[in-house]
Amino acid sequence: MLDSLRVFAKSWPGKIMGACLLVGLAGFGINNVITDLGSNTVARVGDEEINSREFLRAYQNQLNQVAQQLGSVPTAQDAVALGVPSMVLQNLAQDAALDQLATGFGLGVSQAKLSEMLREDPSFQNALGAFNPESFRQVLQMSGLTEAEYFEDQSDAARRQQLILSLFGDTKLPDTAANLINRYVADQRTIEYFTLGETNIETPAAPTEAELAAYLAEHQAEFRTVETRNVQMLRLSVADLAATKVAAITDDAIAAEYERSKATLSKAERRTIQQVVLNDEQVAAFEAGLAAGTPFATLVADAGLTPTDLGTLAQADINDAGLATAAFGLAEGAFVVIDGVAGKRAVHVSTIEAGGVPDLADVRDQVAENLALAEARTELADVQDQIEELRAAFRPLTEIAQRYGLDLYEADVTAGGAELTVIPDLAAEDAPRVTQAIFKAEQGGLTAAIPLAGNGNLWFDLNAIEPARDQTLDEVRDQVAETMTAERVNNAIIAAQAEAVARLDAGEALADVAAAYNVFPQLSAPFTRFGSSDGTIDGAVASAAFAGDASHHGSAVSQGGEFIVFQVTDLTEPAAPLEASASATLENEARIGIYGDFVTAVRDDARMVINQQTLQQVLALNTGL
Repeated sequence: MLDSLRVFAKSWPGKIMGACLLVGLAGFGINNVITDLGSNTVARVGDEEINSREFLRAYQNQLNQVAQQLGSVPTAQDAVALGVPSMVLQNLAQDAALDQLATGFGLGVSQAKLSEMLREDPSFQNALGAFNPESFRQVLQMSGLTEAEYFEDQSDAARRQQLILSLFGDTKLPDTAANLINRYVADQRTIEYFTLGETNIETPAAPTEAELAAYLAEHQAEFRTVETRNVQMLRLSVADLAATKVAAITDDAIAAEYERSKATLSKAERRTIQQVVLNDEQVAAFEAGLAAGTPFATLVADAGLTPTDLGTLAQADINDAGLATAAFGLAEGAFVVIDGVAGKRAVHVSTIEAGGVPDLADVRDQVAENLALAEARTELADVQDQIEELRAAFRPLTEIAQRYGLDLYEADVTAGGAELTVIPDLAAEDAPRVTQAIFKAEQGGLTAAIPLAGNGNLWFDLNAIEPARDQTLDEVRDQVAETMTAERVNNAIIAAQAEAVARLDAGEALADVAAAYNVFPQLSAPFTRFGSSDGTIDGAVASAAFAGDASHHGSAVSQGGEFIVFQVTDLTEPAAPLEASASATLENEARIGIYGDFVTAVRDDARMVINQQTLQQVLALNTGL
């Protein structure tokens, strides 16, 4: 067969087919097969080439930006999944296409302008705002740029900026668009409305026994129990074991431990501190008050100020050295005026918690707990082994708990595990693991210990399983009756609301319709399509009111669940034009949209050809792909 193929390939039909195949492959995107891209060229856009050094620099910058957003540097696989290589290529292609267009228009930047841009760049300035050559060299080194590459990049960027500003710098938002947006945002409507509720309808008849049974049968899925598992649980942790030993710690042991560790028991003095920033007039008033002995609270109230509570802090907790020194030099209840970043400030100390070494009586319980914890840490592994041996001998948890003085917990646990709160201080990450083990266990079987956070263990016995089942009417009669009654009331209100709207459709006055339901209509304040500022008309009602013209009427259910019937009484157009800041923002968005379409068209017209082999090699060598 191979010989036959060779013969066919040498024939004229074979040569024609081979040529068609080559052209077909090229059409499917294997561009570098029939192009002459250099081995160092990642892509070409028109006549502009993107080399591997340029790509890698942009790629690394993009990775750094992604790392700042994610909080960690993405792996090579993550970067590909996020589309970073494609994003970098598209951005470089965009710049290359614009560079080519700028060159075609003859745009350029003089050396004098580049020098001015360099001197004005804050990245290269010292504390006095003057150009610092050393900073310039450091930034270039960190960016991986030579001076020539830096100036070339700046020149290209300046030419692109000239091109874009000349094309789109004067783009304005059309007056029609501005007017439409202003009307959408600032149009106001006033409605006359009334609210329908349970008191405006006839009380529905109570459901009969047959109706309750029929409703339960139809909605049985809503009235089911969930599976519960009754378990006894025993936890052993350092804290649990220590709690059994505290009572056995002698007074002599506590006194000896106190003497040994009293230095670590000492605590720093803490002060509750407030401060308030003052203007020049207030500084004079506070200084005069300080001299006259006026309380800090009185001066603050007279000045109409609200002090900032800094909390109860030790001196080491305060980063502001001036504040720390001032606060810890005051007597309790005193204040002082000191300098601050935003001007003068008054610092006040309301309470002082004394520091130093506490008396044995004050820390006796703490010392005893520390001794018990130390003893428990030593014995924990042995006790765990002993409990495992007892479990292997099928001894009940009640006996084990009694032998070691540990607490035994019992609960009817559901799949959500909320009932595990009966175990005090159970770590949040442990609860799902315990629940999963309980629901995997078989009744009567020996269950394995569950490791807990902090080197603890939990054992349990599965006593009983109550499977999920349909509830009977006797169990949920009241609940079903309440649900049915609520549905009937709700449906009756909906029907009354629809009837009221139909009467409005027939031309009846809203006041007359409201009177039929024993309610008085209300007149709203003017509101926008987003609702009223006082919240009486929310977004749901406002949206319904804006759904028609000036004669519109209808109904809506408010976000709070109220049934509203309304009629529009007034439509007010905005008196002022669109705010300048909003107009500027919209104009900028318009420019961005036009610019984006323009750049995409320029890039597509220039046509990008990617050297896939070089691109993959560059990524493999530098990102570990």
